Amino acid sequence: MKSRQGFELKNLAGLAIVFVVVAIVISFGATIVDDLQDEVDDGLNETAYNTTISGLDALQTFADWLPTLALIVVAAVIIGIIVRYFAFSGAV
Repeated sequence: MKSRQGFELKNLAGLAIVFVVVAIVISFGATIVDDLQDEVDDGLNETAYNTTISGLDALQTFADWLPTLALIVVAAVIIGIIVRYFAFSGAV
């Protein structure tokens, strides 16, 4: 008989660490791009200025999805725990 595996609460720690690292990378990335934008004179180098604006917009768009991604991760863990419970209890 094959061993059935599902999510356990200990899996949540790894997922949480990955989520926090992604949030930190987005935060530092936005700070760096914002500092670059401050250094670029929009009158002298319009291409570089527009690139930093696009970069900030992209980071903002991705950051707006973080709450949704967190909800999906938590829901996946909860569903995994429920499936594992029913699989081992013989209800399925």
